Amino acid sequence: MAKRHSNEGSIGDVLKLIFADTKLRPGMDAVAVEEAWFSLMGNGVKTYTRNVSLKGTTLYVELTSAVLREELSYGKAKIVSMINEELGREVIRDVVLR
Repeated sequence: MAKRHSNEGSIGDVLKLIFADTKLRPGMDAVAVEEAWFSLMGNGVKTYTRNVSLKGTTLYVELTSAVLREELSYGKAKIVSMINEELGREVIRDVVLR
């Protein structure tokens, strides 16, 4: 059963409490990570991206270009830091390019 909280607070605070009390956080993180991928990587990478999914703390990205996959594999650490910075907290720890 969820804990009762005070009736006063901003909408942002109430939403944070809802996410903390329920299991909505992983789903919201998956959506936020996908949006961050497409906004940070730009149109060139977006064209060759087939699927983006988050499982736990690992980001799985399916690409249609082997050349692009190889190029992005050199910058995995930078991709992780850019996405985490965009989201404001550590959501992903590893990137798997397929």
